[in-house]
Amino acid sequence: MPANEKVECQMSVSERKKKILGALIEEYIKTAEPVGSKAIAGITDLGCSSATIRNELAELTAMGYLEQPHTSAGRIPTPAGYRLYVNELMEKQKLSIEETEEINRRLNEKMTQLDSMMSDVGKIASQLTDYPALAIAAYAPATIKRFDLIYIDANTFIIVVMLSNNTVKNKLVHLPISVDQGMINKLATLFNANFTGISNDRITPILISSTERAAGDTMGLTSVIASFTMETLASQQEVEAYVTGENRLLGQPEYKDPEKAHKLMSYLADGGHVLSGTTDEIFAGGSEVRVLIGPENVAEELKDSSVVIASYDMGDNTKGLIGVVGPTRMDYSAVAAKLSFLAAGLSRRLGGGEAPPSGMHNKLIIKGDDIIDEH
Repeated sequence: MPANEKVECQMSVSERKKKILGALIEEYIKTAEPVGSKAIAGITDLGCSSATIRNELAELTAMGYLEQPHTSAGRIPTPAGYRLYVNELMEKQKLSIEETEEINRRLNEKMTQLDSMMSDVGKIASQLTDYPALAIAAYAPATIKRFDLIYIDANTFIIVVMLSNNTVKNKLVHLPISVDQGMINKLATLFNANFTGISNDRITPILISSTERAAGDTMGLTSVIASFTMETLASQQEVEAYVTGENRLLGQPEYKDPEKAHKLMSYLADGGHVLSGTTDEIFAGGSEVRVLIGPENVAEELKDSSVVIASYDMGDNTKGLIGVVGPTRMDYSAVAAKLSFLAAGLSRRLGGGEAPPSGMHNKLIIKGDDIIDEH
């Protein structure tokens, strides 16, 4: 056995396996072809023979980090292999000066065109990574700040709620029965005491029934007000997604199968399911880049794909998420570096980290396919 092989083979088995796994994944990212022991021997400095590497590959396969598509072929990573790579083996990539200048140039161009801001953000991410991109914006979860119940007559009253984001919603209620102003005033007091400052999931049947008993309400008024409250809070949690670059999937070997490509492209075109989640989860996510690999994605359509997501601050208590979707063979290090830099640039421009460019408006309201600015 050569001296260098003796030295290298003294390293712990787990460390050697990690080195082999890392080399295999990086080669597979480049080629999209199964990787064999000879290829690994040629690109690593393990100093071990191909036979030794083959044994390690067999053990990695048995452990669930690799799989062998064909008996005589090389091996490819499994989702578990990619997860180990992302968590422990992947080196954080630094962008070149040219790349950072290009991202900043694109941001400076787009930040003055707010009528299509969210789709522009998605386009930048898609162009930078060459994968389909999704962009969403979401307000911090709202709560009710104050209830006003306005008595009109024996059969009519108005529910007025002011939200924590200073939005005001109201509803005119017509009753088939008569109610006196005293009951309306009592309900207003109870709702201000028990339903303000709480999230939708805390408005439970127990809370509603206890409020009903406290008011002496036998006419179902409590349920009417509570239902409007829950509908209002739910509407504040809705997010809109903007998808761009779906056809970039066709340039990836994994999606040469038209049926497979069409299935994923249709799913992406349908909207923001890829970045689905409540606004609570979005705001709790922090600023770190998150990676979801294959089966870690909830949607069945994404079980063979990976999603990389970064969040940024849009100002006015609003968060943005930018994500890309691609094969599990994605170059995670490069994608994470680009999305992280892009998100940081967006936060500086939109979230108060630096003064916004001239012409920037104060708030963006997303409604369907339109983005409306408010002063």
